[in-house]
Amino acid sequence: MTLPEAAPEFGETVELDDGLIWLRVRLPFALDHVNLLLGDDGDGWTILDTGYGDAPTREVWERLLAAPLAGRPVRRGIGTHFHPHHVGLAGWLCTRTGAELWMTRTEWLTCRGLALDTTDGFVEASERNYRRAGLAEEVIERQRQRRNPYRNGVGEPPAWFRRIVAGEELRLAGSTWRVLIGEGHAPEQVTLYCPERALLLAADQILPRISPVIGVWAAEPDADPLGDFLRSLRQYRALPRDCRVMPAHGLPFVGLGDRLDQLVAHHEQRLERTLAACAVPATAAEVLRGLFARPLDAHQTGFALAETLAHLNRLLRTGRLERWRDADGRWRYRAP
Repeated sequence: MTLPEAAPEFGETVELDDGLIWLRVRLPFALDHVNLLLGDDGDGWTILDTGYGDAPTREVWERLLAAPLAGRPVRRGIGTHFHPHHVGLAGWLCTRTGAELWMTRTEWLTCRGLALDTTDGFVEASERNYRRAGLAEEVIERQRQRRNPYRNGVGEPPAWFRRIVAGEELRLAGSTWRVLIGEGHAPEQVTLYCPERALLLAADQILPRISPVIGVWAAEPDADPLGDFLRSLRQYRALPRDCRVMPAHGLPFVGLGDRLDQLVAHHEQRLERTLAACAVPATAAEVLRGLFARPLDAHQTGFALAETLAHLNRLLRTGRLERWRDADGRWRYRAP
């Protein structure tokens, strides 16, 4: 079966493949949509990701539950990873339909922990991270006022789940799919590959036009997610280079192998630009301005800093940078 040539309208559906229905819903960000999937399992439905936890997205689901999905139960919701626009309505949908939530353990724990975190400690960790990066005080204050923005788009997740593990085989839409775990963008993201269909449900791990956000966050400031991402991409080399790919953003495409090459090359170029920005001692905020020239709002600033730190940490791990704390407590980076 060929892939659809055009995306469905927002809130509408189109058949992606046998028994797989593509739903596209709006997001309240610069990245304005997310692709969700409905799997026809014969005696019921599987929902793959839920969208952002806001009223417009709930209205879409209410309409679908009242018509196209009516008559058979929603038995399972698969959350590919913890980000709000993927599992923001997981708790609501599971309560609304009685479905089980299936996720990897790390993604469920992260989702559950962040969704329930109202502590000052969360804010203090973020402030510490921004100050060490050298962001201006007005930017830090703006971020402080946001407190835990994750909670804005995620309702309380279910208190129990069914664990998905790497290498497991799942039945979905009448076919068998192998679980491949993507790292870097999220800690334990679910992607699914079906050999008989030569189709990869890639979530955010492999996108057709942009690289997923690979970021270092306040909870783990010395993490190396870019190393994790590049390493986990290697497993997809075993799939056919021309297999079909359904991403969570953008259009489905053919040409997995070429896209993997492009993603690796993109980050190699970003690493070189990061290294060049550290020819003289620089803070992360100074490197950020060299990598992201466009104006950034509060939402985008957090992601831009996280990506900058990911490239700096990768260079630190590979011995291509050195780092020290200056008199004001800011990390400074320099190529040795």
